[in-house]
Amino acid sequence: MTPAEQAEILALAAEMKRDRYSRRPLEGPQSVAVLFDKTSTRTRFSFMAGIAELGGFPIVAETGNSQMGKGETFQDTGATLSRYVSAIVWRTYAHSNFTEMAEGASVPIINSLSDDLHPCQMLADLQTVIENLCPEEGPAGLRGKHAVYLGDGDNNMANSYMIGFATAGMDITVISPEGFQPRTEFVERARARAAETGATVAVTSDVGAVDGADVVITDTWVSMGMEEDGKDRRTPFLPYQVDAAMMGRASDGAIFLHCLPAYRGSEVAAEVIDGPQSRVFDEAENRLHAQKALLAWLLENQ
Repeated sequence: MTPAEQAEILALAAEMKRDRYSRRPLEGPQSVAVLFDKTSTRTRFSFMAGIAELGGFPIVAETGNSQMGKGETFQDTGATLSRYVSAIVWRTYAHSNFTEMAEGASVPIINSLSDDLHPCQMLADLQTVIENLCPEEGPAGLRGKHAVYLGDGDNNMANSYMIGFATAGMDITVISPEGFQPRTEFVERARARAAETGATVAVTSDVGAVDGADVVITDTWVSMGMEEDGKDRRTPFLPYQVDAAMMGRASDGAIFLHCLPAYRGSEVAAEVIDGPQSRVFDEAENRLHAQKALLAWLLENQ
């Protein structure tokens, strides 16, 4: 989405948090398909609740119990579901799945997570940053703020932060050990967007880049589906753990974010995630509001 579109959705998310029933674009109720290739807690409950609050009815399906990917093309599935529902929400693996389904679908498709990107989480995080750092200015106040992400740079959250934060005009630095840094294609996409907004996108292995940051973010060192690699990752990632000393390098008033689930003692110390700078549960709540805003915006502008 464009910088203006993203800002519009974030402003709508704030409105819908103030009045959870201010918009009812799914009144009827209209139905929304919520599809899961991967297990989920926050995505499942936030979308189910959000669709209901928009006046709709969520039809939740585990794709393993359907014909999706078992001979039937995603294009045909998209065409079929479009006859039943007003939108499709999908948590899947390969990002190309969305492209294939979109070829047949005639309703909006929302990426609720793929191996490459997690845009709904990114929107919720930006909403949380606005609430804490620039509540009066709103999305415009994000420009010039600096966020750092520590940990696995080659995952969907790092990719989403680079692109989404740059779109908002925020400076974003990904701090990862050598061999675990973001793929060039996502860095280039983020820097292209940063060129439009005046933001900066940096990648480094130096934890000194945390100094003065307004937002400190991390994520699990072992993404879903990579559990067998967990033991091999602890040694290179341990210097990137967000503990009290790491947070102490950030600016006064800095906040800590984590998309959850978190593993205390690994990517983050308990003293941080359970401490006064942590906003992880506000962040989790904002999944509801940001996703409602995204869905309402898509339905009202399609």
